[in-house]
Amino acid sequence: MAKLRTSWVCDGCGGVQVRWAGKCPDCGAWDSLKEFRHDAAAVPTCDGVSAPWQALASASPAVPLAQVEPLEAPRFATGVGELDRVLGGGCVPGSAILLGGDPGIGKSTLLLQALGHVAARGTPVLYASSEESAHQVKLRAERIDSPSNAERDQHLYLLADSNIARILEQARVIKPAILAIDSIQLVSRHDLDALPGSMSQLRRCCLDAVQFAKSTGTVVIVVGHVTKEGDLAGPKLLEHMVDVVLSFEGDRHLAWRVVRGVKNRFGSTLEIGLFEMTGSGLEQVDEGAIAPDAVARAGCVSFPTLAGTRVLLAEIQSLVVAGILGSAKRKGSGVDANRLAMMIAVLERHGGLRLGDRDIYASVAGGLRIVEPAGDLAVCLAVAGAHLDRTLGRGTAAIGEVALSGEVRPTRQLLQRASEAVRRGCSALLVPASQVADLATLSGKADIVGVANVAQAIDQLGAVPGASAKGAARSSSKRG
Repeated sequence: MAKLRTSWVCDGCGGVQVRWAGKCPDCGAWDSLKEFRHDAAAVPTCDGVSAPWQALASASPAVPLAQVEPLEAPRFATGVGELDRVLGGGCVPGSAILLGGDPGIGKSTLLLQALGHVAARGTPVLYASSEESAHQVKLRAERIDSPSNAERDQHLYLLADSNIARILEQARVIKPAILAIDSIQLVSRHDLDALPGSMSQLRRCCLDAVQFAKSTGTVVIVVGHVTKEGDLAGPKLLEHMVDVVLSFEGDRHLAWRVVRGVKNRFGSTLEIGLFEMTGSGLEQVDEGAIAPDAVARAGCVSFPTLAGTRVLLAEIQSLVVAGILGSAKRKGSGVDANRLAMMIAVLERHGGLRLGDRDIYASVAGGLRIVEPAGDLAVCLAVAGAHLDRTLGRGTAAIGEVALSGEVRPTRQLLQRASEAVRRGCSALLVPASQVADLATLSGKADIVGVANVAQAIDQLGAVPGASAKGAARSSSKRG
């Protein structure tokens, strides 16, 4: 019997240690070292340290960059436009892609749709399922719309197996353009004395899949589960091994789905793909479908956010209510909670609003997520509008970063944001006063209002149409 070597792998950073410790010496994470057993004779070593990834190393000598020939391997589209956008224009031959998401979010459906479009062009693809039988996969495939079901069914191969060796052997026979493994947590190597989903199985199976992709030029897509915190299950080493990491997000009880690029060696990670779950699979969503409501409401402010190369007109919503005992609540969905807390503090200090005893909630409609500082002004106006029961008015968008001093600072790519907002129907824009001149080309198309600080921005909040004089007086009393 082969001698087994035991090492300890950090679940957070993937660092390898020779003995267990309560704290990882590399990243400092507590209780993150998991036992990893492997055949000492079968695993390559480097200076006596176990290193299974050394098999990927090249045996060729180092050469100057000028002598490296460019790789003439164009991308090929999957046929799902929103997915291709996130991938950077399509799949790169020989790339390894990790797709993660909550159970039931639609990962398998998205994969089948992408493989179906490629197979419909006469290109063989292989879908290996370790969770479902071939009959179950076929039932889902029949429900999904495809440009040519007859052509698709001839070139889309199904395999129900959980043995990584047999999966890769079938792939060598079929020679598919894309190999999808659903999911990596249930795939195993029979020569390892460990259960599927364990640290050692995940590591070795993912390594085998990546090696296969690099050696054959096949695009390998592996599906990964996520933890209750929303992170990909397994060691971070899995994310380091692959070329692309995609996150499929959304509430499975709602229709909207978002694909984000977490890591992409061949393109930008700023792009997102928008989908809607329907009875016939995932439908691609146009940007206009998530546009804000045309009716002006207190606590709702439009904001043109950048998502890679395109602009999405998002709606930031806020609700301010009287707190009940204890400390006031500050909750955010789609907005950074720490950033929200800072904007509330700025409103109290520089906007003259009394918010210390108020529960404040903020969210972004449509399941989008705002992480850029350019949305600060919209967040401030949404909170102030909800507190004062006032609105900016119909067709008004706000753009600008808010400093802790209350100043509205310049933001990047303002003209691109403003132009898209006007195209989507906005008739007025609140922007940093220092950048009003940059929007001269929009003169006559929309009213450009420059604000230097949050106090000036709050003054732009007008009375809600139809509000009573008593309500307006009550709103005025809420300012300090």
